[in-house]
Amino acid sequence: MSTFVSHTQEMTLNHYKLLGRSGLRVSPMSLGTMTFGSAWGWGADGDEARRIFDLYVDRGGNFIDTAVNYTDGGAERLLGTFIGDKRERIVLATKFTMARDPGNPNSGGNHRFNMIRSVEQSLAQLRTDRIDLLYLHTWDMTTRPDEVMRALDDLVQSGKVLYLGICNTPAWRIAQLQTFADMRGWSPFVALQIEYSVVERTVEHELLPAAEALGLGVLPWSPLGGGVLTGKYSLADVEDSQEATVSANRKGVIASSGHLNRRAIEIADEVRAVAEEVNSTPSRVALAWTLANPRVVSPIIGARTLAQAEDNLEALDLVLAPKQLERLDRISAPSPVFPARFTQRPLVQQLIFGGAVVERRD
Repeated sequence: MSTFVSHTQEMTLNHYKLLGRSGLRVSPMSLGTMTFGSAWGWGADGDEARRIFDLYVDRGGNFIDTAVNYTDGGAERLLGTFIGDKRERIVLATKFTMARDPGNPNSGGNHRFNMIRSVEQSLAQLRTDRIDLLYLHTWDMTTRPDEVMRALDDLVQSGKVLYLGICNTPAWRIAQLQTFADMRGWSPFVALQIEYSVVERTVEHELLPAAEALGLGVLPWSPLGGGVLTGKYSLADVEDSQEATVSANRKGVIASSGHLNRRAIEIADEVRAVAEEVNSTPSRVALAWTLANPRVVSPIIGARTLAQAEDNLEALDLVLAPKQLERLDRISAPSPVFPARFTQRPLVQQLIFGGAVVERRD
């Protein structure tokens, strides 16, 4: 059975959606900027990044995603020069957590010290007086939850930040943090950014249901599986990487994500087959699969060239047939985990419901 219900009509970048429990209106596809700048060895230079930015905005896109540390601050500095008089049309999202000063333990983490320093640095790099959406980039496993939520609320109260989001954090911790905010009248999270694609579906176990229950709009990063779903790799490219530094080549980056494996290549081959059927590209099909999930607000695309950006944006025009979605669902289905692996057994269902038919919620 298909997991999703496909959207039934083509979308455009100015077909805006509400972001989670907020009233903020954002485009159905976000422009990611981790590829803006060449400091890491494989990004777009300033001129190409500007062309990608202009393409997105000129087509009605309003949701830009960046982080204080992307290309060592280069991404934010480029955006600061691109946005100019378009600032009030842009929903500008950035992130804090990642260390920016090697050897300094307080230049990274979720604590108030790094949070404030990161926000001040982002404001300067972006040449703006506010951040529209600030994400906690990843849980640091050290800072107390109440310190995090109180400090985030202080930033909102100061006017330097308008909305809050969270990335790459376990569902139970997100629920704890959101409960702190709701109980104490602090600013809640309205967005959840997680890796999600046809090769990374384990978030369907806990994180997607949690987002729906807690009022978080879901923004998938790496909807192309780090590039595996573009069809450029084969079984001959399969490799693993445990490098602790950012690779200077794209294949190394993808290997470090864990997606250069046999199963991912098999899924990518099925994506390519569907693309041939619909006379499209694998990238568009992979993005269309993600867009078909009603829990998804805005997948984040990250292009290194104008041609890649144009191709990705064309996914808004692609509507996959239910049978095609089912094929992709079937080949990529994640293995069940406990407790669902236990509660979904026919015997347990019989014991829970006594053989009666009961309408259920996810």
